[in-house]
Amino acid sequence: MMFCCLRNCFNGFGLPGAKQSQREINPISLDTSHMGHEVVIVMNGLRVCGQGCALTNVPLIQSKSYFEVKIRQDGVWAVGLATRSSDLNTAIGGNDTESWALNSDGIIRHNKQELYKIQNPVQEGDIIGVSFDHVELNFYVNGKSIDAPVMGIKSTTYPALYVDDGAILDLILQDFTHSPPAGFEKIMVEQSLL
Repeated sequence: MMFCCLRNCFNGFGLPGAKQSQREINPISLDTSHMGHEVVIVMNGLRVCGQGCALTNVPLIQSKSYFEVKIRQDGVWAVGLATRSSDLNTAIGGNDTESWALNSDGIIRHNKQELYKIQNPVQEGDIIGVSFDHVELNFYVNGKSIDAPVMGIKSTTYPALYVDDGAILDLILQDFTHSPPAGFEKIMVEQSLL
C-alpha cells in the first residue's frame, strides 16, 4: 500500500510547478529540515505525502499572508499553521500548543481542543485557502470562507501540511486558484536591508 501511495506522490499528475519552467521559481517551499521522519517532499518542495507534518522554509512575517493547498489525494490530512516547536511526527494538526489546523475530519484544532466543526466535508480535489494577519487565522474551501476564525496566535508560525493514510497535498504559493481575501497576498520572504 505504501509503494502505491509514494508512486502517486511522485507521479506528475497535475504538476503543481509545471508552469514555473518559464519564470523564476518561488524561493519558498516545504522544508526538508523541518518535517516528520516519515514525510516525503517532492515536486520542487510543493508536494507532501507519507506520514507526518512539513513546514515551509520561511515564517509568515508580513501583515496579511495567504496560501492554498490542494487535496491531491484523500486520506488523513491537516492544513494550517505551526511553530518549529510543534510535533512534526503526527498527522493530526492542532494536536499540541504549537499548531492550529483544519483536519480532514472537518475539525479545526488547537492544543487537542476542537475549536470548530465545519458542516461540509472537504473532498479530494478541493482547494483550501489559508489567510493569516497575526490577529486571525481563517480557512476557505474552494474560495468560500468557512467563517471559523482562530484567534490568539502569537508565535512565529509557518504554513504546515500534515499527511497520513495515503493523503497527498500540494502547496500553492502563487498563481492561486481562488482570489485571496481583500488585502491579502502571497507569502513574502523577509529581506535584510543591511
